[in-house]
Amino acid sequence: MADALKIGVAGLGTVGASLVRILEQRASALTVACGRPITVAAVSARDKTRDRGFAMEGIAWFDDPVELANEADIDVFVELVGGAEGAAEASVRAALSRGLHVVTANKALLARHGVELAKLAEEKSRLLNYEAAVAGGIPVIKTLRESLTGNNFSRIYGIMNGTCNYILTRMEREGLSFKDCLAEAQRLGYAEADPSFDIEGNDTAHKLSILTTLAFGCEIAADQIYLEGITNISIEDINAAADLGYRIKLLGVAQKTESGIEQRVHPTMVPHDSVIAQVDGVTNAVALESDILGELLMVGPGAGGNATASAVLGDITDIAKSRPGAQKVPVLGRPAHLLEPYRQAEMQSHEGGYFIRLTVQDRTGVFASIATRMAENAISLESIVQHAKDAAVPGQQQTIILVTHATMESAVRKAVSAIKGEGYLIGEPQVIRIERPKS
Repeated sequence: MADALKIGVAGLGTVGASLVRILEQRASALTVACGRPITVAAVSARDKTRDRGFAMEGIAWFDDPVELANEADIDVFVELVGGAEGAAEASVRAALSRGLHVVTANKALLARHGVELAKLAEEKSRLLNYEAAVAGGIPVIKTLRESLTGNNFSRIYGIMNGTCNYILTRMEREGLSFKDCLAEAQRLGYAEADPSFDIEGNDTAHKLSILTTLAFGCEIAADQIYLEGITNISIEDINAAADLGYRIKLLGVAQKTESGIEQRVHPTMVPHDSVIAQVDGVTNAVALESDILGELLMVGPGAGGNATASAVLGDITDIAKSRPGAQKVPVLGRPAHLLEPYRQAEMQSHEGGYFIRLTVQDRTGVFASIATRMAENAISLESIVQHAKDAAVPGQQQTIILVTHATMESAVRKAVSAIKGEGYLIGEPQVIRIERPKS
């Protein structure tokens, strides 16, 4: 039997502590599966005195994760500190430079420094694994890097943030406001005290940028993603979507076009009878569309200690099963120096068009003006619904809901801008894209 694989774990929060416990509890089974023992040789965290549910005997302690990466007697450095800079970035870079394999769950780090770190790992002939960085327990990274090699991908989309999906699900099911659902998500631990990174779409954008690189062979471009969060989604939008046969989900979408690659994160209406519309709560889902396979939809837990620890464990066992001299899987699907520069595409037409909700003054000529602005921008309307606030009282405001046929993003924006300049609009217009998944 091969020598034990010694790992060092930096970060003993929910995921790190779960990982160490699992490795301890299932040591015998993992030894059989991997052909060698896996032992936790060193750890690093802020508080040494905290009880984390496992014995510390025989495990070296380091206060500083960079020190652990530089000095610990280990073969694999597991980074669970988090953050794009600081200790996380410095420790991963130190570990790779030293010639250690690295496993990380840090999507922010990869979105910012992924190409540089991939080059370093490949120069050192070491593995950099990161299954837990995207969609928690769903094995989408391994699927893209290995299982679907040879497929040409046309589109990737999915629900990649459990906090947002939980909030939108509760709003629909219980008729609660966004504010109330966010407070409940924070109480249950699904949302952070400062939830902006999740609800503004940044978390999904980081994950999408990694999947885009794996699918399309380009450099990571996390800063070139069209981004909208869910903070402006109201219960009126949720109800209007239901009346039209849709549900609202925060989707990350990347697709290849003739002019480049389009990446976008935004609230999206999906048909109520589609598979992805049924993905509720903190669950994640990722769909891959390719020429050979067609469409593959992967659904599973997107967060939580055990789900994320399971993904990290899978990365560790892959390293345990590898042998010296074996061909290493390229970190980003192809050798980092062969990644193509990212070429950003113009926002394209959408098969399902757009949902537009306007609150306007109830006066003569408003409806005709809206129709004119749409026609001026060559926007064809699939349906129009008017809701007067109080039909018995003249001069009250009314809501007009438009659903367009497929059209360009720029056309919709121009039409809405023109409507805003007419003087009858009350508040901000709501524009939500409609997607019609294949499944």
